[in-house]
Amino acid sequence: MNTRGERRALLEQEQTMSKVGFVGLGIMGTPMAEHLIKGGHEVFLYSIPSIPEALVQAGGKACTSGKEVAQHADVIITMVPDTPHVAAALFDPNGIAEGLSAGKIVVDMSSISPVETKKFAARINALGCDYIDAPVSGGEVGAKNATLSIMCGGEEAVFEKVRPLFDLMGKNITLVGGNGDGQTCKVANQIIVALNIEAVGEALLFASKMGADPAKVRAALMGGFASSKILEVHGERMIKRTFNPGFRIELHQKDLNLALSSARAIGVSLPNTATAQELFNSCAAHGGAAWDHSGLVRALELMADFEIGQKA
Repeated sequence: MNTRGERRALLEQEQTMSKVGFVGLGIMGTPMAEHLIKGGHEVFLYSIPSIPEALVQAGGKACTSGKEVAQHADVIITMVPDTPHVAAALFDPNGIAEGLSAGKIVVDMSSISPVETKKFAARINALGCDYIDAPVSGGEVGAKNATLSIMCGGEEAVFEKVRPLFDLMGKNITLVGGNGDGQTCKVANQIIVALNIEAVGEALLFASKMGADPAKVRAALMGGFASSKILEVHGERMIKRTFNPGFRIELHQKDLNLALSSARAIGVSLPNTATAQELFNSCAAHGGAAWDHSGLVRALELMADFEIGQKA
């Protein structure tokens, strides 16, 4: 049984962790912040260009800068598109770093460079604060349903402090290793996802051009070894032609750029990742940078001069 002192310490920790900042309220960040508000936390909000009014109506507290968020909150979460955006949110004038005081925790849930993540962590540590990189997988659906996979890098004791916050936003939550390892895991995730999208696109395009019903082919494949979440969700998108994001192609391009540049730096060849990136590049060149990443299939269809579902 906990001693009185231990119980007091746990209560103090719980109260401390109840003040949360959230910077970056886009497609993913908005529902993630909403889960924290619904979980009973006092959530301080900042985003460019604006803070969603629905979050304020739900009880979130609007702030005028990342600095103000950090002054009020004990855990500050960032969820922005790319490495430069994280750097700006943390270290620009009126950024998060200016509002930090010793003992606070910064959690970056964006998907960014593992190398730069380690540098950001060192700068935050120098201010007497802790840092966790915690990129997510699961897209808009996972964010809305609080079923995100969260891949974390940082010290175990710090991870355990913020774990209750992660539990409100996701289901599969793993401490992979030290700072940067969460981002490395996310890059690996994006390699697998891209290659699976490409494989599903090829398979359904082949089946459709052969004259088979792609919906029935997908249903049959879902019962076998080829079954996957990509086949289930993105296979349906390809068949129904629903390419509204989701997860934008331009963001997946960013993640594969991280994979390919990091691979060059460590002397690793990723040939199929490079092919998937070229297919994304083709989509972007045809106006598809904002399509859902399942739209990669359109690059394959252009080469085949045939769309899934078209009569052969």
